[in-house]
Amino acid sequence: MGFEETTPIQAGTIPLALQNKDVIGQAQTGTGKTAAFGIPMIEKIDTSLTHVQGIVLAPTRELAVQVAEELNRIGQAKGVRALPIYGGQSIGHQIKALKKRPQLVVATPGRLIDHMERKTIRLQEVSFVVLDEADEMLNMGFIEDIEKILKGVPDQRQTLLFSATMPKRIAILAEKFMSNPETVRTKSKEMTVPQIDQHYYDVREPKKFDLLCRLLDIQAPELAIVFGRTKKRVDEVAEGLKKRGYMAEGIHGDLPQGKRDQVIKQFKDGTIDIMVATDVAARGLDISGVTHVYNFDIPQDPESYVHRIGRTGRAGKSGLASTFITHREYDHLKTIEKITKRTMQKRTIPSFAEAMEGQQQSTIQQLQSTIEEQGHSGYRSSAEQLLDDHDPVTLVSAALKLLTREPDTTPVKITDIAPLRAKKGPNRGGSGGGRDRRNRSNDRGGRSKGNYRQDRSAGAKRRKFNDKNKNS
Repeated sequence: MGFEETTPIQAGTIPLALQNKDVIGQAQTGTGKTAAFGIPMIEKIDTSLTHVQGIVLAPTRELAVQVAEELNRIGQAKGVRALPIYGGQSIGHQIKALKKRPQLVVATPGRLIDHMERKTIRLQEVSFVVLDEADEMLNMGFIEDIEKILKGVPDQRQTLLFSATMPKRIAILAEKFMSNPETVRTKSKEMTVPQIDQHYYDVREPKKFDLLCRLLDIQAPELAIVFGRTKKRVDEVAEGLKKRGYMAEGIHGDLPQGKRDQVIKQFKDGTIDIMVATDVAARGLDISGVTHVYNFDIPQDPESYVHRIGRTGRAGKSGLASTFITHREYDHLKTIEKITKRTMQKRTIPSFAEAMEGQQQSTIQQLQSTIEEQGHSGYRSSAEQLLDDHDPVTLVSAALKLLTREPDTTPVKITDIAPLRAKKGPNRGGSGGGRDRRNRSNDRGGRSKGNYRQDRSAGAKRRKFNDKNKNS
């Protein structure tokens, strides 16, 4: 699979898991957690048995799909199969897939409880349980579902819990359902990857979109993710980018699951090179090759910032993360720097001329690549005829003008949103959260007005929670 050495979380977790010990792993997204629990879990699977032997709980549909894909790659040679189970997909289709006897199920909590109540998934013989992104499942109101699921699994099991942070409610959950767990922590200095160049621009709200376009023209990212704070913001920025000729699509919790899957596939395949997203894409999406992350809006909390920029700078590669702040959000920026122990450098807003120069450099690089590939021999005779009529400098200048995509200044209207207010007091609670966190949770879970009935809640408390926020 191309793994050459273990990451810190893998080196700490795998030996303990192979010794049948319960493990609490404290690590951020992108640190190799799936292999950390996947390798020992698959090592222990008995392919001669026909029942579900292991379950992985994940907070979002996207993460469930990603984890299942990774487990299938790891388990391919052994014949181990993992099935993703999540809301927004036909439950009939899932029941049919379950009849093919997968050894592993990767599920969002609400849909897993649906199957438990229908008795289409039986957990009586499960011997391995993983809670992935436990703090995120807490934020999304899944804690009661998790407890219900764990009560339905035999006591004689191995449990692995992974969480970027360790709020009190998660610690209580671990104490209640885990047996003498060993803790593996990544160092705080690893909160952000050293290979990521982090900087910020102090920009007025109405000027953000033009700044984004100029940076895209100058930097010419191979794959870029633009993060917006709200669903409306994502829709407007994505449409604005397409209006100006960029290959971009938006993704957020109000989109049907099929559309979200389509956008992610287009981004992975390189059909589009810019994905505009709410924090639904900040956790769990393992998309290789992302070179640039743009925080169109600064995130509410430092943990979200870490997860956002962690989409780039993966597997030892370099990445670039740009954050746009308004003047009133400077204190918020300082809070993120303090928590992440990284100072972001302020950069000057580039001019239109610099954007134009960036596009010219991009064209020059394309020409040089074409020359190196030596696939232009069929055009030599036409080139020689042109050189008979024009001097080389004039001819190349005309070619550059023809090929260069000049910066588009088509008017685009992006609705202003209020700047973030710096939090006072502790910035993280055990199980609570302010208005912004509830809104963000609703978006990540995908339980919005359009798909709430498909991925139904398993408890009145979470139904009330989602109803309150479905229009956020």
